Amino acid sequence: MSRFTAYASSLLLAAACTLTGVATAHADSGDDRAAAPAYVALGDSYSSGVGAGSYDGGSGNCKRSTRSYPALWAAANSPSSFSFTACSGARTGDVLNNQLGPLNSGTGLVSLSVGGNDAGFADVMTTCVLQSESSCVTRVNQAKAYVDSTLPGQLNQVYSAIRSKAPSARVVVLGYPRFYKLGGSCLAGLTEGERRAINGAADHLNTATAKRAADHGFTFGDVTTTFTNHEICSGDSWLHSVNWGNIGESYHPTAAGQSGGYLPVFRGAAS
Repeated sequence: MSRFTAYASSLLLAAACTLTGVATAHADSGDDRAAAPAYVALGDSYSSGVGAGSYDGGSGNCKRSTRSYPALWAAANSPSSFSFTACSGARTGDVLNNQLGPLNSGTGLVSLSVGGNDAGFADVMTTCVLQSESSCVTRVNQAKAYVDSTLPGQLNQVYSAIRSKAPSARVVVLGYPRFYKLGGSCLAGLTEGERRAINGAADHLNTATAKRAADHGFTFGDVTTTFTNHEICSGDSWLHSVNWGNIGESYHPTAAGQSGGYLPVFRGAAS
C-alpha cells in the first residue's frame, strides 16, 4: 500500500462521512414454531456490511448488504421479524435519532456496532496514511483520549435507549477487528509503528465498548480472535486495504470478513 495523494485523501474522507438514514427490511417469518425472536440490527458500516458488496438498492447511502452478518444470521435463523437499520457512517447520535424505531417490547434480539466514527476513524486513517509516523501516533492518541473522556457517555445514552425501548431483548454489541498483522507480508505503506498504533487504538476502543456493554447487561462480541491471521498484511485478509474501485470500502470487512469474522461471534453471542 503506497502513500495517498491529497486527492485520494479527500475521496476517503468524503466516502467515510456518508449520509445516515433509516430503512427497514423484513424477513419472512417462516414456520412460527421454529422462528427465532424478533431481531433488530443497528449500528454503523461494520454492521450494515460496507465492503461486502451486494447492497440493497433501497438502502441508499446506508449500504446495507445481503452479505452482512445481520442479513446472514436472519437468513439462517428465520426470526419472526427482521428490521435492519444499520447505516454507513453512523455515529452514536445517528443511532439514537434514526435507527431505534423498530425496537419495542416484543423485540427479542438486537445487534449493534458503533463508536468508531465518533472516535474519528476516517481522520485517523487518513492522517496515518498521508503524514509522518509521529503525526499518526499523535492522532491515534487523540482518538484514544476521546474514547476515554467522551465516548462512554455517548454509548451509555445509546444503550439506555435500547434497553428502554426493548426491555426483554438480548443485546449483542460487536467490536472492531485489528487492522494489521504485525510483521506481515506488506512491503510498503505504513510503518510497523503506525500499524501497531492503529491496532492499539482498536483494542482501546473495544475495551471501552465492552465495559459499557457489560455495565448495561449486554453481551460484547470480540471479533479480534476470528480476524486473527486475516488482517491486512496477513496474506489472507478479510479486510480491504485501499480499494481504488470503491474508496469508501477501504478498511472495512470483505464478504469473508462478515461471514467468517463477524457472523460466528454474533451467532455464538445470540444463542
